[in-house]
Amino acid sequence: MNMEQLPLANAAETGGGIQSLQMAPGINGRKITWLNKNGILGLVQSIIWSQKEAKEPFYILDLGLLINLLNHWSRHLPMIQPYYAVKCNPNTAFLGAMAALGSSFDCASRAEIESVLALGVSFDRIIFANPCKAESHIKYAASVGVNLMTFDSIAEVKKIKRCHPTCSLLIRINAVEDTTSRSPLSSKYGALPNEIVPLLQAAQAAELNVVGVSFHIGSGGSDAGLYRIAIAAIKAVFDATVRLGMPRMKVLNIGGGFTAGPHFDGAVVAVKEAISEHFCKEEGLVIMAEPGRFFAEKCFTLAANIIGKRVRGDRREYWITDGIYGSMNCIVNDQAVVTCTPLATTSNPKNLTCRNADLYKSTVFGPTCDAFDTISTTFWLPDLEVDDWLLFPNMGAYTSATGSNFNGFATSSISTHLAYSNRL
Repeated sequence: MNMEQLPLANAAETGGGIQSLQMAPGINGRKITWLNKNGILGLVQSIIWSQKEAKEPFYILDLGLLINLLNHWSRHLPMIQPYYAVKCNPNTAFLGAMAALGSSFDCASRAEIESVLALGVSFDRIIFANPCKAESHIKYAASVGVNLMTFDSIAEVKKIKRCHPTCSLLIRINAVEDTTSRSPLSSKYGALPNEIVPLLQAAQAAELNVVGVSFHIGSGGSDAGLYRIAIAAIKAVFDATVRLGMPRMKVLNIGGGFTAGPHFDGAVVAVKEAISEHFCKEEGLVIMAEPGRFFAEKCFTLAANIIGKRVRGDRREYWITDGIYGSMNCIVNDQAVVTCTPLATTSNPKNLTCRNADLYKSTVFGPTCDAFDTISTTFWLPDLEVDDWLLFPNMGAYTSATGSNFNGFATSSISTHLAYSNRL
């Protein structure tokens, strides 16, 4: 197993970092718009004008913000190599940027592995981090050289023995109560404390190479203290392998759950202190993580056109070109709280954001024929018109990746425009 870690790009040392992206797969040959002091509004206007009659929803991917987030990670957690969780947002340009900037990848299926390899990423920068895999997917991983994967059951040990017996393994443990996270995972994955030793013994009997331990505090976790608990639990597993006469483990995978902002600062402190307390004497330790939303969430902005309007008393009701069955599925599936900025390109182009305008309690619906497709009933918006737009920030995590094509509104066909800013 080759666990050599790649250095993450440092924009401060590379003149902004954009040079390393211009030739990246998914980006090469595409226009990247530099955002000026007016930010994203000017770019949105130009895209809207270029669409003419189509007025389809679109994303803007801020590559400068992505570089700054990677710099932020490398400054505060330099000893931890990120393996970006592809499931969070598999946008090709985004994956290409992550690859060019030195990230490795957490894949959960054959298709995700194929998409990453297609970018020119080496197989040894991939972890197959789904604890329950179809045998055909395990065989595919073996065929392309992906040699690191997770397990948390006896059945998985048997499958891996049959399909990829030379693979290096991480035992996924259920170390914390993650009910405070936006998407809890502990009810589905992770070996319970009383299951860990029997699983290690089963892997030992099968002559499989267990090289480390992984955990996950839940996607979008809010309690940084859970990292302390889980890292302490991992140390106990490391010690258990020694008692069982197994080779000393060397990989610590602290999973995901990171969110950009104040939560990350708390997570950094918790992770560093726990590693220092429990692993300060471990020689040759490799530490990895599987962040998804930390990198993807803030980098994408969604623009949606208003296609319908109704006035009922003091309330305004609007229909837009994306909704709950599309990008906004994050409201239901990821407990996301979305916000929006009005862009009055038709009704008030001289005051795009309707500054100082009267606001009305507003309902915003998605475009499908299902009443469940209701984005919000509590927005306060100015009096907008059909063909105005709503701009939704922070729409990169579990949005387009988990949308559908219900009613013929194809989430997968929403276009992405590339931009570059210096914000964080």
